[in-house]
Amino acid sequence: MLEKLFGLRERGTTVGREIVGGAATFMALSYIIFVQPVVLGVAGMDAGAVMVATCVCSALACILMGLTANLPVALAPAMGHNFFFVFTVCGVVTAGGLGWTWQEALAANLVAGVLFLILAAAGFQQAMARAIPESLKYAIAVGIGLLIAFVGLRWGGIIVHEPAAYTKLGSLRSPAALLTCFGLLVIASLLVLRVRGAILIGMVVTAAAGLAASHMWGARWGYDLVQYGGRIVAPPPSVGPTAGKVFGGFAALFGAGWTNWLTVIFIFLILDLFDTIGTLVGVAERGGLMRNGEVPNMRAALVSDACGTIAGTMAGTSTVTSYVESAAGISAGGRTGLTPIVTAVLLLASLLFYPVVEMVGKSVMVPPEHLGAVPSVLGAVECHPVIAPVLIVIGCYMLPMVARINWEDFSEAIPAFLCIVVMQFGLSISHGIAWGFISYAILKVVQGRVREVPPLMWVFAALFVVFLVAA
Repeated sequence: MLEKLFGLRERGTTVGREIVGGAATFMALSYIIFVQPVVLGVAGMDAGAVMVATCVCSALACILMGLTANLPVALAPAMGHNFFFVFTVCGVVTAGGLGWTWQEALAANLVAGVLFLILAAAGFQQAMARAIPESLKYAIAVGIGLLIAFVGLRWGGIIVHEPAAYTKLGSLRSPAALLTCFGLLVIASLLVLRVRGAILIGMVVTAAAGLAASHMWGARWGYDLVQYGGRIVAPPPSVGPTAGKVFGGFAALFGAGWTNWLTVIFIFLILDLFDTIGTLVGVAERGGLMRNGEVPNMRAALVSDACGTIAGTMAGTSTVTSYVESAAGISAGGRTGLTPIVTAVLLLASLLFYPVVEMVGKSVMVPPEHLGAVPSVLGAVECHPVIAPVLIVIGCYMLPMVARINWEDFSEAIPAFLCIVVMQFGLSISHGIAWGFISYAILKVVQGRVREVPPLMWVFAALFVVFLVAA
């Protein structure tokens, strides 16, 4: 049956190799089970419900990918998309966010998922993706990566607020900052040694160190770095607090001003397009699966991706997309759709370990004087010393794309640079993308290279001009 479904012999693999590949992929991407509840929790979403939605909808998308596309590609909520969801769409208006509720953000994400499904089914997705210049695609990824790393540094107490200079280095004598540095060192060392599941193992080791330190010195500090609830395995929590709440966001979504909701939906869509197509091509090339320069069963793979996003938003999580960490499974021998199905089984099994996820992701309220921050400005500072090292490393994962930008051509380099720095220092992914798109179109006109600007780019640039003027 497995041979008939997946063509194991044709791709030179066995059931054993596929199981190992699926387990390797799970180890590589399992950090999202811990990170996603914490990130979406910033927007006020229930952490337990988000964890269940993440595992179940990711598993569903993995099974669809395996059965319909027969590719060794796993899916889960995308890093970067979740930050756009929380810090730009749901973020405080005074800090560069739009101030939407998480229900409205889910509604916009659902619309983007449906549009992706339509594009994928009609075969138009690659044409749209090609309409975005390569330099801006890479700049968006780099800008988001730096923003993720910045949040990691803040959550780890390594960077703190300072009224005169905006931010400064915190005190490394702080227990939270020390645990963050320890976790970063552990994960980095495991990555250097090419240990499979380096991030997951690093999180476990960091949490264990935090528990030990809390047991010995927590009373002296007045707080515990990691709090153990006494259980490791327990029935999963209810998904009720988030499931179906997306439909309650539609009325307010389309009353938020057409420039805002159109821009948010567009950004959700293009981020998903970039991530999915880039990941599928990269993973297929690495696994030797390309046929005549094309990814086999590309349309089915894209439909699986879109269905994952639609299911995810209905259950209560952000964009579910193809994961580049699937390369870990390919390196371990995975070559068919059986690999993501094994990953799906492990994702579902993870639901039983919610007490561990809750323990790792629980915030620590640290007095500002411990971090070297100004006590008069801030109350207790919320830190996540076990999650913070992961975010810093994810930023490192996304930074190499900066080398692919053509820095010699200023009509490409300056828009890419503006996209990165506005996104980073303005703490707004949407504004960074807007500055990049608008400046790209203007500079190509100035240079007399109007024909290099795809027609869709003019539409996108005009949309972003209206968005910035109305903001």
